[in-house]
Amino acid sequence: MRFELTTPTLARLCSTPELRPLNFWRLLNFKIQHLDRAMLLRNMLVNAIETIKQNALKVKNISFGTNDTMALTPQQLLEELDRLDISYDLHCHPPLGTVEESQRLRGEISGGHCKNLFLKDKKGKLWLVVCLEDTRVDMKTLNRKIGSARLSFGRPELLLEVLGVTPGSVTPFALINDSDVCVNVVLDEKMMAHEKLNFHPLTNEQTITTASRDLLVFIKACGHEPGVVNIE
Repeated sequence: MRFELTTPTLARLCSTPELRPLNFWRLLNFKIQHLDRAMLLRNMLVNAIETIKQNALKVKNISFGTNDTMALTPQQLLEELDRLDISYDLHCHPPLGTVEESQRLRGEISGGHCKNLFLKDKKGKLWLVVCLEDTRVDMKTLNRKIGSARLSFGRPELLLEVLGVTPGSVTPFALINDSDVCVNVVLDEKMMAHEKLNFHPLTNEQTITTASRDLLVFIKACGHEPGVVNIE
């Protein structure tokens, strides 16, 4: 016996979506549409990532002192002092990270020994305040003495970015790395009364002794005009 579909049965089969014959062209068009959307999303994602990269580079190069050149080495600094005809005595010693360590380990080095404060005020300006190591600095009133907004210590990352040194090696000689001249320099008048002063030459494993007048020569050669005030 042979089974044959009746006309009503065929009609019901064709009217059921799951049982209709597959339309190849409709399926191909459906896949192409979804492929186009996937490619569009991919291109949008690629463009977004590229925009993020470009914005990141712009932020990195915003001047708050991002220098295009590498920070100088201590030897290059000494060569610059020679070029400026600045006389100095160079002393080598173990690393000195704090004033207390310096007092214990530096030995008998004559002249005024100093501390250097890398600061940032509320308006975003950067400051380097240099004074004798035993000077009492009141951060609550310092801003009024130097003419700044309220002050706080600058982050180590910012210090390295602008002056090319790390905490413990902060020095007015690091102004040579401030090619954008964005740091305001303040020198304590009591310190400047000393004939000889001592600072690290970009490393806390050495100390340079030089004349206070030559310190001014160097700072001005770096493009800065320092202020001299009474810090205490």
